[in-house]
Amino acid sequence: MQTTKDRYLVLGGGGFLGRALVKRLLREGCSVRSFSRKNYPELEVLGVECVQGNILDVSALERACEGCGTVFHTIAICDIVKGWQPYYDVNVTGTRNVLAACQKCGVKRLVYTSTPSVVVGQKDIVMGDEELPYVQRYLSPYPETKAMAEQLVLKANSLELRACAIRPHLMWGVGEPHIIPRILQLADAGKLAIVGDGLNVVSITHVENAAEGHWLAAKELAGQAKCAGKAYFVNDREPVRLWEWINNLLEGTGRPTVTRHVSRRLLHFVGWLNELVHWLPGTGVPQLTRFVADQLGRSHSFSCARAEHDFGYKPAVSPEEGVRQLLDSLKRRGDR
Repeated sequence: MQTTKDRYLVLGGGGFLGRALVKRLLREGCSVRSFSRKNYPELEVLGVECVQGNILDVSALERACEGCGTVFHTIAICDIVKGWQPYYDVNVTGTRNVLAACQKCGVKRLVYTSTPSVVVGQKDIVMGDEELPYVQRYLSPYPETKAMAEQLVLKANSLELRACAIRPHLMWGVGEPHIIPRILQLADAGKLAIVGDGLNVVSITHVENAAEGHWLAAKELAGQAKCAGKAYFVNDREPVRLWEWINNLLEGTGRPTVTRHVSRRLLHFVGWLNELVHWLPGTGVPQLTRFVADQLGRSHSFSCARAEHDFGYKPAVSPEEGVRQLLDSLKRRGDR
């Protein structure tokens, strides 16, 4: 029989990864609670207890954590927004609040959703491992504040609160709200161009594989806890040539493939200009930044060997099955 301490809390349960994680937990027969800013009746229909609140409200977090043995922290600002403060508030202060609530409520395990961007500088990375150091100078508040938050979580690991970080890279899949819609939008507008020679190799992570990594890490924290106090890369089985993957997606939706090239250095410079101009009041949010230019034009691939060794990570969804599901979903929505 389950006790209250067997309950799992997903912070950000209404988000892209959060929903996949909630469904993964339900398949295991877990008692699941979700904490989000908005109300999600579709989760309640599945039997999820939904709590509304803001990550900056410690008392709300404490109410959500009460009676839970394991917490998954997936909340972050990852969109391009204006200024440093929103990133710091949610990604860093929010994570401090989560740690405080977990410690006060006696939560035993915490799995934090990080990003490989915490170790990505301005050089190519090919099958990097967890020995890569944090970057000295970041191009964006997003990876910088995520690095700060990840270090807070790992330093908080203790016998009372076992904690680890999972670093999925470029999550994709049905319902992905940022990258894929933007690619299709740019392609339809004729504004999509291959950055550099188009041969850069990247690791991508189907959202269900990211959820699988989080679940397996939580199980390990409840067992021998080999992963406690550590960060792990979690990706699909093999990296892809980014622009070949994008062209295959465009072709699958009936769109023309991209053949036009743009210099990575030029795009990087344009990104810098955009950032400079958009710091001015009333200029809105830049659509292109140096960080985005590097993501599109450099190789960033990572090894999952440590996750495989320490908590038995294996991708749950193959690239072929993931693409088939995605194309079917886009066709139903009329994006094909």
